[in-house]
Amino acid sequence: MVSLDTLRHSAAHVLAMAVQKHYSKATLGIGCPIENGFYHDFDGIKITEENLKAIESSMKHIIKQNLPFKKEIVSKQKARRMFKSEPYKLELIKELPGSTVTIYWTGKDFANLCKGPHVKSTGEIKAFKLLRVAGAYWKGSEKNKMLTRIYGAAFDSKNKLNEFLKTLAEAESRDHIKLGKKLGLFVTSEAVGKGLPLLTPKGATIKRELMRFIQDEEIRRGYQYTDTPVLTKTDLYKISGHLAHYRDSMFIFKIDKNTELALRPMTCPHQFMIYKAFPHSYRELPIRYAELANLFRKEQSGELHGLIRIWQFMLADAHIICEPDQLEAEFKGVVNLIQYVMKTLGFTDFWYRFSKWDPKRKDKYAGTPKQWTASQSAMKRILDSMKLKYVEATGEAAFYGPKLDIQMKNVYGKEDTLFTVQVDFSSAEKFDMEYVGKDGKKHRPLIIHRASIGCIERTMALLIEKYAGAFPTWLAPIQAKVLNFTDRNLRYAKKVEEALRSEGIRVEVDYEPNTIQKKVRNAELERVPYTLVVGDKEQKAGTVAVRTRGKKKIDFGVKLSTFVKHVKKEIESRSIRP
Repeated sequence: MVSLDTLRHSAAHVLAMAVQKHYSKATLGIGCPIENGFYHDFDGIKITEENLKAIESSMKHIIKQNLPFKKEIVSKQKARRMFKSEPYKLELIKELPGSTVTIYWTGKDFANLCKGPHVKSTGEIKAFKLLRVAGAYWKGSEKNKMLTRIYGAAFDSKNKLNEFLKTLAEAESRDHIKLGKKLGLFVTSEAVGKGLPLLTPKGATIKRELMRFIQDEEIRRGYQYTDTPVLTKTDLYKISGHLAHYRDSMFIFKIDKNTELALRPMTCPHQFMIYKAFPHSYRELPIRYAELANLFRKEQSGELHGLIRIWQFMLADAHIICEPDQLEAEFKGVVNLIQYVMKTLGFTDFWYRFSKWDPKRKDKYAGTPKQWTASQSAMKRILDSMKLKYVEATGEAAFYGPKLDIQMKNVYGKEDTLFTVQVDFSSAEKFDMEYVGKDGKKHRPLIIHRASIGCIERTMALLIEKYAGAFPTWLAPIQAKVLNFTDRNLRYAKKVEEALRSEGIRVEVDYEPNTIQKKVRNAELERVPYTLVVGDKEQKAGTVAVRTRGKKKIDFGVKLSTFVKHVKKEIESRSIRP
């Protein structure tokens, strides 16, 4: 039986053949099988998703011809002659080892540089669909030219393809970029720049609620909040080691001949300088410094995506400075906090990743093999004692120590790290951080780096997708919408609005001259948790008619004080559903 990877790889070749039939100036990049489908990169063409239907039709014609895939090994010299009009293929031929290369023919007229394998003939490709057009840098480097990438889905049966397309449609309906625009949560502007989204008042409300939630919870758990500058001399990052490891990902600029500044990519060195400014005793430890910090990281422009990958973001960052024998308790305390955050936000589909160093890439990491072995053993012992189920990932550690990552997937199945806990065995020495122990001597502390609610913007993106914009009441930008039947009910609607706002409930009146049915429909489209309808009856009785999001039933004759009490209790408990 042919593997799905082989089938999808063959579909990528058919796509390349179809594109070159439509666009004679198209040159070929690389085509690959991926999860659920395939892609192929092209240069020399400008197309939109409107063009995909015609390309797909050509692919179907090629498949119907049942053209054979035939492997041929040729000399590099012959390959250069064959692909003389394909600059990207010529570059690959030059880089490949040996004196020969493998090509695959599709029928008699189309050849592609490829190691294979492929299906026997195009007729075996039974179920596929072209999905979208995107940009992609040649070889994934932003230093190279941007090519046009066409993505497709392919399966071994039409039923499986239809099932996938149905799932994809559901994912697209929850896409945080589309919903963010539809619900007015954030916007982007070419004048401001890619990777720098602008939160509207509604989006800023969600962010503010997340910030208040995590600040209050961390202070309750003994964290002390700092406030450090976003601009720093790069000398600080020379000490920490970040400059050597992350310079390409930092925004750096010269002020004068002797001063180089950077927009901070992390807060740890800043908080270490606060620690160093005062003498410390074992009696004070652990010290837990926290900060909601605006950070800046120069992601590749091709990687920028909505609120998930951006150049400026806010991280719920913290650093715990402790004695070695406090490490286990503090680590468990951090995991407990993260678990509480996940439960409160309603995240359930996540897993733990134990990220370790790669001993084959010692240049990527600080410290000695002995330090890495000791710190990874300590972390594993803690994780096992907590009975956490985790996967191990070699090469995913921070450069200064191993970490526990909390992993999630977005609606399209792309995995990302949401929160992280890192053990740092090297920074205390680099920054000459000390405390006086029980023995009266100076000792080096251990440090835990952690992000409790992660990058606020990324967390927002995953919340938008999880709830499809229908947020729990405590997070909803507008918690109640007041709808008046007629103009004579406007004054009472305004009175209801003022009463709710005075109780801290986020409320709006729909002043548009629409029918009540239209107003109710608009409130549903806005995903407002509670809709309050007021007409003559309600105005006379001093009540409201309450419609809860997602329910057709309306509760009539509800006293305003009763509604306020109910909603405030729901907000304070951070209930998941209204």
